[in-house]
Amino acid sequence: MPEKVIVIGGGFAGLSAACSLAKKGYKVTLVDRHDQIGGRARVFEEKGFKFDYGPSWYWMPDVFDTFFANFGKKVSDYYSLQRLDPPYRVFFKEEIGHVDVPDKAEDLGKFFESREKGAGEQLKKFLKQAKYKYEVGMADYVRRPSVSIMEFLDGLWLLYESVCRLDMFTTHRAHVQKFFKDPINRELLEWPVLFLGGAPDGVPALYSLMDHASVVLGTFYPEGGMHAIPAAMANLAEELGVDIQLNVEVEKIVVGSNGLATGVKVKRGKKGSSATSTILDADIVVGTGDMNWIEQQLLEPQYRRYTEQYWDKRVMSPGSLLYYIGVSKKLPNLKHHNLFFDESLDDHCVEIYDDPAWPEKPLFYACVPSKTDASTAPEGQENLFLLVPLAAGLEDTDEEREKCYNLVMDRLEKRIGEDVRGSVVYKRAWAHREFEDEYHSYKGNAYGLANTLLQTAFFKPSMKSVVPNVHFAGQLTSPGPGVPPAIISGQITADVVDNCSYLRVNGKKTIPMFLYGLFAAIADIFAMTSIEMVSGLDFFSALKFTVSHFLFVLFAFVVYVRQLAGFTKKTD
Repeated sequence: MPEKVIVIGGGFAGLSAACSLAKKGYKVTLVDRHDQIGGRARVFEEKGFKFDYGPSWYWMPDVFDTFFANFGKKVSDYYSLQRLDPPYRVFFKEEIGHVDVPDKAEDLGKFFESREKGAGEQLKKFLKQAKYKYEVGMADYVRRPSVSIMEFLDGLWLLYESVCRLDMFTTHRAHVQKFFKDPINRELLEWPVLFLGGAPDGVPALYSLMDHASVVLGTFYPEGGMHAIPAAMANLAEELGVDIQLNVEVEKIVVGSNGLATGVKVKRGKKGSSATSTILDADIVVGTGDMNWIEQQLLEPQYRRYTEQYWDKRVMSPGSLLYYIGVSKKLPNLKHHNLFFDESLDDHCVEIYDDPAWPEKPLFYACVPSKTDASTAPEGQENLFLLVPLAAGLEDTDEEREKCYNLVMDRLEKRIGEDVRGSVVYKRAWAHREFEDEYHSYKGNAYGLANTLLQTAFFKPSMKSVVPNVHFAGQLTSPGPGVPPAIISGQITADVVDNCSYLRVNGKKTIPMFLYGLFAAIADIFAMTSIEMVSGLDFFSALKFTVSHFLFVLFAFVVYVRQLAGFTKKTD
C-alpha cells in the first residue's frame, strides 16, 4: 500500500509538492481552505474585470518548463505565453522622464552606453557573471534543502565558489557599483532583487542572477493571467491521481504517541461555517501554507521547532498594499508593467526595514494586463493593479489605505498626464488584514522572508519538523520567496520526504539508510545546533531538536534491527 500524504495548501509550493509526490508513488490528498486553487495566485471577477489576486510577473521560464518536463509535459500543453516587449516601463524623476526597458540585452547595452561611456561593455561582463550565478544557483544551490550539514560535504569548493564566483559576502548594491557609475543604470540592475524581499544593500550579490532572469530570459505573460499557472498545475495533479479538496480548513496536525503525525483534523465548508471537524489519516504531512502558522498553531507546543522569539527576529519581506481598479477608459501612457521610481528607493526601504512606517513618498508598481489580454477588462476599459510595498506588521487602517491611494494616484496621474480617479468604476484595497485573514500570513507579509545573508540556505527555517514525518515547503523556508522558488520548494520537499522514508512506520528502510541517517544526525548535533543559534534560535531549543532527532533515528534503527532479527513483529 502506498503511503498517504496530506498536503496543506493549494498554492505553487503545495501543487508542486503534490505533483512530485504523486509521481514518486505516494497517495496524495491536497487540502486548501479556499474555494479556488492557487493560494495567492487566485483570481476574482467584478463588473467585467478579471483580477489576479497576487503575482503578476512571469520570470524564469525555465523553472516552469523544467517542472512540467518532469512529468513528460510542456507548458504549452496547458497555457500559452507571450513575451512582453518592452518588458516594462520605468518612471524616474520628472527631469529624467520614463524609460521603456529594451527586451534584448544588446539594446539595453546601447542604452547603458548612452548614459555612461564604457557601460555597454561593462553590462556584458556583468551579465556574464549573472548568467554563471543563475546556472549554478538555480541548478544546484537553490535545490539543496539545507536540512543537514551532510548536504555540503563539498565545503571547501562551496566556500571558494561563494567568495570568488558567487559573491555571497558582497551586497548586490556593492556589486552593481563596481561596474556602473550612472544612477539610472545602477537602479535598473538593483531593483529586481526586490522580488526576493530585500533591499539591494542587504541582499547578497549572488542574487544578481535576477538580472540574468530579467534582461536575458525575458518577461512573459500567460494567456488568461497568472492564475493559468496554478490551474495548469492542478490539472496535472489530478492527472497524476492527486485528490484536491477545497473549502477544507486544517485545524490541527494530530501526532501519535510514537512522535509521528497520524493525520490532520479538518473542518469542511466555507470560512465561518458550522461544520463538524473530522480527521484525515496520513502517513506524511506536508505544510505549504504559511509555515509560522502551521508550526505555531497546528502543532502542539512540544512539537514546535522554533520559538515565538525566533520568529519575531526574522527579517520579513515587505507586505503589499494592493489596489484592484477598473477604469472606464484606456490609459495610453502606461505599459503592461510600470515601475514608479520617481522617489528615493533608499528612503522607502528605511520605512520598510529600519524604521517601519507607512511610506511618505512610496515607490509603487502599476500593472495593466488589459494592454496584453483583452479578457481582463470590458472593451475600451482598463484593468489597473497597483502595488505599494509596506513594512510587515504595520497597523493597517482604512484611513492609511486611502491616504496612500491618493498619494500614489496624484503621482500616477501627473506622470501620465490625465485624470484616472474620475473614471474609476471599481476599486478594492487589499493589505495586511487580508493577507493575515486569507493566508494566515505572518505579520501580514506578502512574500516571505527577506533573502539576507543570514536568512539564506541553512539560516532559513528548516523544511524538517520536530515531528519526523511532517515537512514544510513555501516562501518561509528554502529556497525563498517568489513563484519559481515556491515551485522548486515543493519539488525539494518531495525529495526530503522520500529521503526520510526510513523514519516512518510504513516507509522504505535499509541498514545503509539508517547508518547514513545516524551519522548525519550526530554531525548535525554540532553543526545545525550552531547554525540555528547564529540564525537566532536559543541554544536550548536548537540543541533540543538535533538531540531529539538523533535519539529518534537511533530508536527507529534499534526497532528495525530487532524486526530483522525476528525479535519483534513489523507494524502494518
